[in-house]
Amino acid sequence: MYIMSDSVIIIPTYNEKENIEAIIRAVTSLEKPFHVLVIDDGSPDGTANIVKGLMAEEFKGRVHLVERTGKLGLGTAYICGFKWALEHGYEYIFEMDADFSHAPADLPRLYAACHDEGYDVSVGSRYITGVNVVNWPIGRVLMSYYASAYVRTILGIKLRDTTAGFVCWTRKVLETMSLDDVRFKGYAFQIEMKYTALRLGFKIKEVPVVFVNRELGTSKMSGGIFSEALFGVMKLRMTKFKRRKA
Repeated sequence: MYIMSDSVIIIPTYNEKENIEAIIRAVTSLEKPFHVLVIDDGSPDGTANIVKGLMAEEFKGRVHLVERTGKLGLGTAYICGFKWALEHGYEYIFEMDADFSHAPADLPRLYAACHDEGYDVSVGSRYITGVNVVNWPIGRVLMSYYASAYVRTILGIKLRDTTAGFVCWTRKVLETMSLDDVRFKGYAFQIEMKYTALRLGFKIKEVPVVFVNRELGTSKMSGGIFSEALFGVMKLRMTKFKRRKA
């Protein structure tokens, strides 16, 4: 049965067969109806075929799929998803991982921050109330925490979790941004999007969440992605931001 929704959860995937059906079922079982858009980068493990099966049988009109050829990067997957969501009329557009590091049960809290409290963007923040990360090696925790501190210092912003990938965007923010000008693909993409929103005058709320390291599948994190963020921040500091032309 088709269920209307003002919200869509964008989930980029590459080889997530162990997680994709479970995460879709977790999202669609919430009391608030959310739609799901999977952006799959040619997963050789059959992730896209699992999604197609769910679309055809149980979730027609509620679960959607865009298939791309090859690994094109997290940032480009989200830009693709943002454009699709705007074209299809959604008002609240979410970023979320497939591996349950972001708890589906927190989606209504991110939604409420924008829909009920009037914020333009809400971020599922690991660091707004301390360090809320489970099952990460201490080295990675420190790297992530101090990376956010570095970003705050260089860019002069107050966000505690600048690299967070659990985000709710309102339609007006994405319509205002020049999405084709977003340059980064990894961690720096998350920083660039939030910094751009702030520079354009939008309000962001950090909603405390607990981040849990994946149990199934393989992490897509790499040294190159982190390096992009480290050096990309300096470039962002010198960027002039513009609104998209109507």
